Amino acid sequence: MSDVKDITPDLDRLDSQLDGLEDALQPLLGNLEGMSSELPLLDKAKLFSLTAYAIESLLFSSLKLDGTDAQNHAVFTELKRIQQYFAKIKAAETPAETRTTTVNQEAAARILKADLSDNKTISTKLAEKIAEERAKALLKSVENRKRPAEESPVPSSVSGAQEQKGKKKRGGKQRGKGKSQK
Repeated sequence: MSDVKDITPDLDRLDSQLDGLEDALQPLLGNLEGMSSELPLLDKAKLFSLTAYAIESLLFSSLKLDGTDAQNHAVFTELKRIQQYFAKIKAAETPAETRTTTVNQEAAARILKADLSDNKTISTKLAEKIAEERAKALLKSVENRKRPAEESPVPSSVSGAQEQKGKKKRGGKQRGKGKSQK
């Protein structure tokens, strides 16, 4: 019996630590609903899940001390469930990421054309829609490029440009005639 270590000091220390734990948890467990009613929803979820985790982990520790297989006990599954709640709360705390991907419209149109090429009625409707969208886009781009009336060129200068083109054509023909006469 002289080989056995005296564990009385360790038990006394454990007893005092458990008393300290009870004193620390008493305000929390005594008025849990009163405390939670003042909190926002997310903080309330944190409070309840942390309290449940504290109690369940104490039960788990107690089972371990008794020598019970705590890994296969229902307390262990409760601990895992509460840990899943922690993950859900953390996911709710972090803001959702903004969507950064966009649809490649040209590729989508190619895929639709390829898949719908067998059905002539749908294919013609698709071609009409695409032509309609292109016409709208063209009109929109032309409207954006239009200049105000004050800045637009005088119609006579447009006709003058056309006359210049006509003179060049005639001038080219005259040269050809002049060379053949020589």
